[in-house]
This record gives sequence, C-alpha cells and structure tokens, in this order.
Amino acid sequence: MFMLCRIGASRSLSLLHLVSNRFWKKLPMVTLNLHLYETHLDEQSKPISRYPIPCKKDLPFDIVELMEEIEKKRGFLPNIFKVLSYRPLEFRAFFGYYNVIFNKETGQLSKADKELIVLVTSLANRCPYSVVVHSAQYRVYSKNPVLSDQVCVNWRKSDLPAREKAMLEFALAISRADDITDAHFKKLEVHGFSREDAWDIATISAFYAMFNCLANFVSLVPNNEFYLMGRTNNVKDIRSESAAPKV
Repeated sequence: MFMLCRIGASRSLSLLHLVSNRFWKKLPMVTLNLHLYETHLDEQSKPISRYPIPCKKDLPFDIVELMEEIEKKRGFLPNIFKVLSYRPLEFRAFFGYYNVIFNKETGQLSKADKELIVLVTSLANRCPYSVVVHSAQYRVYSKNPVLSDQVCVNWRKSDLPAREKAMLEFALAISRADDITDAHFKKLEVHGFSREDAWDIATISAFYAMFNCLANFVSLVPNNEFYLMGRTNNVKDIRSESAAPKV
C-alpha cells in the first residue's frame, strides 16, 4: 500500500511539473518579496477566499513543491494555487486538465487565442478573478495592452480581427450551453477553424465556465500583481518561444 501511494505521488508530481515548466515560465517575472500560504500579513489583509488557506506543513509534498517552484519562477504565487490547495485531489485534477488543454501543440489556437477565450467568457460569467488574471495574461501574449482593455470594455466594438470575433461567438455559445448546430461550425470554418479547433475552443470555454462558478462561490480574489502585468515595455517577448511539447 505504501508503494502504491509513492507511485501515485510520483505520477502527480510529474504531471504538475508540466504545468510549472511549460506555462508559468513563459510569463514575465515580478520580483516581489512575498511569502507562501498564510502569513501574519495575509491575516491582516482582505481574505483571498471565504475558505481557509491550508498551512504549508499540512499540504502534500508534491503540491508544496509545485507551489514553491511557481513562486520562484513567477516572483509571486497566484491565489488560485493557495485556494485550491484546500482540496488536494481537486487541485491535482484541475491543473492536470488545465495542462492538457492549454499546453497542447496541435490545432490553430495560439496562447493569446486561449487567453482571449477565457477572458471573454469570464466577462460574460461575471468572474472578477478570471477577468483580472486572464486579461493580464492576454496582454502578455498579445503584446497589446490597449486591445486587451478594449476587449474588457466591449469586445464586439474592439479592434479584434473577424477571426477572433468568430471564435469568441462560438466560445460564448458553448459557455452559455446554447444548442450547437451546423451553422456554428460553418461560421468557424469561414475563418479557417477546423472541427478539431472547435473542440479545443469548446473545452476551454466549458472548463472555465466551471471554474468561473467555483471562483465566484469561494470569492477568489486576484493578486495585485496581475493588474500591472503586461502594461510595461520590459515584458519578455514570449511569442518567439517554441511551443510546449504535447502531453
């Protein structure tokens, strides 16, 4: 039984390392002296969730190692890691699926496309956490903070190309659980999206529709660092980096 637990932990560790190595290293570093988990400063400030944040000593080793690695690479630890650690099994499942749909090589969706899908569907779902976080990450991947702000105000009147607007219309139909017909696919095909691309758009939209509900339920608060991310000229150009290996 002990050996089986060790094997399970090893597999979880391997999977979680994919998240840290292939996604977070591509975002800009914010050099702040912050602390992991619950600190005296955290207790005096506004809570980041209506549920308690576990103490580091009470968390499984693989989750602690991932969180330490993320904070080291990013300069701060996004609050989603702290809050989801309240339920370790769900933490692993969430980031495992996130890794699969966000770090795949196939299809025509760029990192910016994926962040844009999350941003606009989260706006429709009134999820402050996802809007703040993914507008920041869209600024980074698109290298266009002005366009990101336009999208947050009214994406239909923004300077987004017709391709992206067609993608977002489909994403919102999925997020709203509309009846999907052949007409939806034909509109995507006009802009070069395949049936496989439609599946990718749908999985991201559906996944974040679930997460938006959860984030709103726990009153998840975004880190202040996200508000300024991607608004300065010293952000690393991530568009030239090679795509993450398929998982």
